[in-house]
Amino acid sequence: MDEKLESAKKILKKYNQEHLLTFYDELPDAKKEILLEQILNTNFDLIQTLFNSTKISEQTDLSTVEPIPYVDKFKLSNEELSEYTKIGTDIIKQNKFAVLTMAGGQGTRLGHKGPKGSFTLELDSNKSIFEILCNNLKSAQKKYGVTIPWYLMTSNENNTATIKFFEDNNYFDYPKEAFTFFIQGELPMLDTDGNIILNENGLLKLASDGHGGIFEAMFKNNVLKDMQSKNIEWIFISGVDNILAKLVDPSFIGICIKNGSLAGGKSVVKSGPEEKVGVFCKKLGKPSVIEYTEISKEMCNMRDSNDELMYGESHIICNLFNIKAIENISKNSLPYHSAFKKANYMNGHKELVVAEEPNSYKFEAFIFDAFSRLDNMTIYRVKREEEFAPVKNAKGVDSPETAKNLYLNYTKKDV
Repeated sequence: MDEKLESAKKILKKYNQEHLLTFYDELPDAKKEILLEQILNTNFDLIQTLFNSTKISEQTDLSTVEPIPYVDKFKLSNEELSEYTKIGTDIIKQNKFAVLTMAGGQGTRLGHKGPKGSFTLELDSNKSIFEILCNNLKSAQKKYGVTIPWYLMTSNENNTATIKFFEDNNYFDYPKEAFTFFIQGELPMLDTDGNIILNENGLLKLASDGHGGIFEAMFKNNVLKDMQSKNIEWIFISGVDNILAKLVDPSFIGICIKNGSLAGGKSVVKSGPEEKVGVFCKKLGKPSVIEYTEISKEMCNMRDSNDELMYGESHIICNLFNIKAIENISKNSLPYHSAFKKANYMNGHKELVVAEEPNSYKFEAFIFDAFSRLDNMTIYRVKREEEFAPVKNAKGVDSPETAKNLYLNYTKKDV
């Protein structure tokens, strides 16, 4: 450990981060080891670059943005839909399809202690989000006669609890061998002077690196290699909090294959020009998403000859990737974006700083930044009431109550 400590001290002196050893002498040996590993595995050049980026306003040149073509699932002819469904069904039956759920979040905003996926909705059988999603795979298993692999990206914060939750629930009677859990990446948080901050245990305060970190996490955790060994060709990726996500949709697979696309994204029509969602578009001729904070009011209200919003295809994080696309994307990290957040931390004087307003930076990559590395992408418009019921807030919009109502209304239909 002495050798590691000396190495850590040299690195910290070089980058003016010596305060990270403030609590070192007080820590038990096990935590000393963790702290040293954190320091030695931190890319301080990247951290410096990220801090410098916080001083630069991220702005999109709107002259490079244009609408992106989409396919409305419900305007397809029966013949077209049948063709796409058959193509996708063949992929599924040949065991060339997998599902990946991004489940690294906690249920804190919902007032729930534990992984967000373990949050229970007050349905007739009190199903958790994980069980609702798993039922998709069980239905597909029965329909197609194959067991679809399910990969779950957790976080350091909730990985143990997530695995235990599935074990305690007997994996909801889905084959245990179909599950693969892996942990997403993290980055240190910084104060407004660019100092890496410490948590209350005297260790580096880390935050998940965003849903865009999924590709790097797949590579580092050998998930990509595992998929390759199983000859998987198509992977559906979505967030854990959308209880109406259709994890297995053969028509989505089929239309991407038919269009020659290595990726696809499902969209729902914006509820109105001012809805605060990111929308699909093209930037510099490449598939992309523009955030509601970036798009102009004029663009929000632009309509085409059919009176449809030209920028109305909401990105709902229901994306399909061919494994070749993921192999390419995972070769290089996606850009990181800074977010100014509230965080409690220990300062260099061993004082607890309690945040009453934003006081620190976290850095995240966004999955849609991967789209620009593709030549084309199929945007597949679906119905909001059938495929988008997010559980994000304790009350109001996108709350358990709204999601539950959407779920019940959809499941009551004869679909």
